[in-house]
Amino acid sequence: MTAELVRGQNHPLPHTRLEIRVSAGHPVVAAATLGDDRGRIAGAEAVAHPGAAALPGIEVPRQAAVRHRLAVDLEAIRDTVHRVSVLLALPVGAGGPTRFGASAAPVVTVTAPDGTAVADYTITGLDRESAVVALELYRRQGAWKVRAVGQGYEGGLAELLADQGLDRPAELAGTVLEAAAQELARAVAAPPPDLPETDRVRRAAPAPAAAPPSPPPPPAGGPIDYSHPGRRPAPETAPPTPQGAAPAAAPAPVAGDASGWSMDERLYNQVWGMFEDLARTTAAYRSACQFAESRLDQELDRVLSDPRSRIGGAGDAARAAAKAKHDELTARAQEALDRDLAHLTAESEVVEPALPAAYARWDSPVWQAYRVPMEAPLAVRLGDLHLPERTGLRIPFLARLPLARGLWVDSGRGHSEAASLLDAAELRRLALDTAVAHAVRLLAVHPVNRFRVQVIDAAGAGATAFAPLVEAGVLQAPPAAGAAGVSAVLNGLTERVDLLQMAARAGALDDLPPGLDAAEQLLIVHDFPHGFDDRAVTQLRYLADEGPAVGTHLLMVADREDAAAYGPVLDPLWRSLTRLTPVPDDHLADPWVGHAWTYEPPVFPAGSGVLRQVLAQVAEARGQWGADHS
Repeated sequence: MTAELVRGQNHPLPHTRLEIRVSAGHPVVAAATLGDDRGRIAGAEAVAHPGAAALPGIEVPRQAAVRHRLAVDLEAIRDTVHRVSVLLALPVGAGGPTRFGASAAPVVTVTAPDGTAVADYTITGLDRESAVVALELYRRQGAWKVRAVGQGYEGGLAELLADQGLDRPAELAGTVLEAAAQELARAVAAPPPDLPETDRVRRAAPAPAAAPPSPPPPPAGGPIDYSHPGRRPAPETAPPTPQGAAPAAAPAPVAGDASGWSMDERLYNQVWGMFEDLARTTAAYRSACQFAESRLDQELDRVLSDPRSRIGGAGDAARAAAKAKHDELTARAQEALDRDLAHLTAESEVVEPALPAAYARWDSPVWQAYRVPMEAPLAVRLGDLHLPERTGLRIPFLARLPLARGLWVDSGRGHSEAASLLDAAELRRLALDTAVAHAVRLLAVHPVNRFRVQVIDAAGAGATAFAPLVEAGVLQAPPAAGAAGVSAVLNGLTERVDLLQMAARAGALDDLPPGLDAAEQLLIVHDFPHGFDDRAVTQLRYLADEGPAVGTHLLMVADREDAAAYGPVLDPLWRSLTRLTPVPDDHLADPWVGHAWTYEPPVFPAGSGVLRQVLAQVAEARGQWGADHS
């Protein structure tokens, strides 16, 4: 039976391997401190937070989210630790509330390894606090208990850490919140909440925002169950397999095997289901391997701690048994991973050829029959994602339309191995080609005259890459050059955003000026910050923050180092954009367990004429539309 705790109440913990689940009405940052018997922490190394997510015995999420799962193994906690405090803090610069009292009370649940709730605590009574100690796990007479704390701090995370005895608490608090902000900026946006849960999660349990705990220890006399939690078990009513007969084969995957009103929506939901399945099955495999390594280390430590078993046959036998158990556990984990990857690979081979143009790769045959659509699609493909466990299994990176965030094609080297092998000029060329590919796709998937593209190329360095767009006549105006061109474009778009925002707030969208173009706008900015003065930079930040809500989007092609002179002033700009790269790079994270996924940009097939073919279709449709409405 679940214990419903109130502030100050404690409850015994029947397990040493636990999961702590957090549910809040808005994104929060989760962290944990490892303290002594008085609750004092020795230093920053005793704090698990998004920038240092794993400590012995505990792992916390790497980004702010509405839901979290923290993995706890009390047996792995050091003997000097007597108190594990779970902390929640409001992220900075996320556009959310600045105090806990402005939203629903957070709920913290301690669960057993099988998901059974042990204790619940709803943190009520918070008002102006922006950080809180939710609960603590503590040792008492050799056993562990949980206590509901609910102690809030108006001074935020810095005041909380200072209360636990940390030196320079403001410094660590800033590090924690900055790490959470950076992780949030690199995370792939989850499907929006207007989709039902069954649309987003076809075969998996409710999605956590952090890595799941290691697999539970085996029950007495029973094996560890490494089966993927999202796979549907066979129905209980299924007839048993006759003795000696081969088990029934899994049903063949089918394109569109997800809920939705249209085939496009079903395929979108299916791709997201594959994305989540791959994230979760990989998390289960990695967690199982970590558990096997941890178990091996513990058993070897026990052998070495006993003087009688350090030498001789008994010690060798114990070490061999520990290694054999480790190998057995990792082999079973690999078997489960291989089974799930085989299913996902088969599904991908069926789904990929069925994808419509908006979701398809540039080498898909669907582009040979391309025609300008009558309505905008649900999403658009921005590239591919894969994990190192199966690099050949690529998941389409689909972003919902209209875009909630602008795009940034990073022309700098970053930390990518592929980028380090290229010279700066080639990397910049690839970045601009990638941006053009994104722009062409966005033009191609929108109905005629429902999507406009403008270009700022202050130095004129992108003339070759932009030539197909210019020659096809699909740009709203020739690329703007020089400081005057930059100023003119930004002034026009800023005024447009202002008008639309005022009209929306006043409920007067029907009263907009007759000449105002209602089509969505995409602004491609090349070679930033060349040609930008302080006013232009401020306008660009404004468009990045306010533009998406009224159909004005940015596509930046820039190296962050080129704008280093602006310092932290531009940090909010970079964080507000979805960072993409012109070469493979593992900078994106999934919204469920936070894996680092390798992103691969869209590439036109070598020697293919698909780029000019698609632009010709868009130009022809625009010309026909103009003739029909003249």
